[in-house]
Amino acid sequence: MLFMNNSYATNNEQKLTILHTNDHHGRFWRNEQGEYGMAARKTLIDRLRAEAKAKNHQVLLLSGGDINTGVPESDLQYAEPDFKGMSLIGYDAMAIGNHEFDNSLDVLDKQIAWANFPLLSANIINKKTGENAYQPYQIIEREDLTIAVIGLTTVDTAKIANPDYVGHFEFRTPADAAAPLLEKLEKTYQPDITIAVTHMGHYVDAKHGINAPGDVTLARTLDAGALDLIIGGHSQEPVCMEGDNTADSDFLPGDECRPDRQNGTWIMQAHEWGKYVGKAEFSLKNNALTLLSYELIPVNMLRETKQDGQTVKKLASEKIPEDPKMLAFLTPYQEKGSAKISQPIGELIGDLEGSRNKVRFVQTNLGRLIAKAQSESVGADFGIISGGGIRDSIKAGDVSYKDILQVHPFKNRITYLELKGQELIDYISLAASFPPDSGAYCQFYGIEFKKENDELTIISIDNKPFDANKRYRFTLNSYNAAGGDGYPNMTKHPHFVATDTIDAEVLKNYFLKNSPVDATKI
Repeated sequence: MLFMNNSYATNNEQKLTILHTNDHHGRFWRNEQGEYGMAARKTLIDRLRAEAKAKNHQVLLLSGGDINTGVPESDLQYAEPDFKGMSLIGYDAMAIGNHEFDNSLDVLDKQIAWANFPLLSANIINKKTGENAYQPYQIIEREDLTIAVIGLTTVDTAKIANPDYVGHFEFRTPADAAAPLLEKLEKTYQPDITIAVTHMGHYVDAKHGINAPGDVTLARTLDAGALDLIIGGHSQEPVCMEGDNTADSDFLPGDECRPDRQNGTWIMQAHEWGKYVGKAEFSLKNNALTLLSYELIPVNMLRETKQDGQTVKKLASEKIPEDPKMLAFLTPYQEKGSAKISQPIGELIGDLEGSRNKVRFVQTNLGRLIAKAQSESVGADFGIISGGGIRDSIKAGDVSYKDILQVHPFKNRITYLELKGQELIDYISLAASFPPDSGAYCQFYGIEFKKENDELTIISIDNKPFDANKRYRFTLNSYNAAGGDGYPNMTKHPHFVATDTIDAEVLKNYFLKNSPVDATKI
């Protein structure tokens, strides 16, 4: 359904349709239920462009970033099908997301070359030069319209991305980076419309919790109307509002969606994975920009309904066929990726819990298993891993390498550290202090402790009483060891060792060695 503004202007106006997606995360291919996928997305966007042209609208297609990481078929090919697919669809610009730094920077350089559109961020600064590390903005001309698009990236990237890749960058406060840039663009180009593509998150009423401030804070901090529009990402939600600072928490595919508006700026986000294409129609008349209509168009998404007391899933809208040329382009990538990862490597009895709303809140069997497998791989006494390093669950039955890679898409190396006495107590105290609902929340295996009044006491390690005079070895991945997620950087410690083995290989080898794995006994 469509959010409509009744104040349609009809004379001496310029019209613009803005289409947008965000948080693609490797979903170039449809899922097992036939939902989303870039081939169907291209069909939809081609149709929307044709409809806009028939109504004399100019069209802009934008992305809120995070193209990388999430599906093994894409991850193993460094999102080549995704960036090249976006180029074929005709994106005009995207924000650089934190997951664009999941690989070494030479991979990001390749991705920028694969894209025929700019990857933007105005607040990533090279510490050595003081200059923008990446293209900060793009000026787009559409007939008589001059449109300025700036990019902004969450400052949390400094702690949630691999420090080895981003340690030489400063992630400047978005408003501090945007304000002078907007002033410069106004003086230089006098844009008719100014847009920020961001990867910072939409947090209702600016209540961002442990996350860095996002789009609402940005809009409120800048002068009123400094930005006409924010096309966002990162929080991976449909930004649909019931009223001022009240989200529509019951939104389902096909529902009406009213975007947020803060301090004269519209804020829009299209959930994740290409599940929807956001479509906003605007009128520009007498220097006033009016939102005429808005909708989140589902891309072959299923909607749950109740029939005779049973939950039934049906298409939320008319079936969108896949574009044949795009399908032909993507198919070899899908086949190549699938062939590498689809063969069973083990068997699982029961489910291993790795969902985001569990591993960042409570101890889970998958968290324990990963820490166990990693500690055993290097002969350690115990293991830890931050919940943010666990990206999926594993279901009972045959387990493939694809299942493993969906749990571990980041290719972190296994490292270990040896500490004793108060130094170990201090480290575990910090690891145990990260709050729930954060990627830093720590999963443990092989260590028992208690924490009272901010004082941590280690009870046992490897089922033996803790000995403060003994040096203990424990595993952590290279991301956390280098300071990722706010952990202390231990890479210069004299008792730190980095191996060449990656986390996915360790978990795969554990299944190969111990199958069938019984999830109920971990």
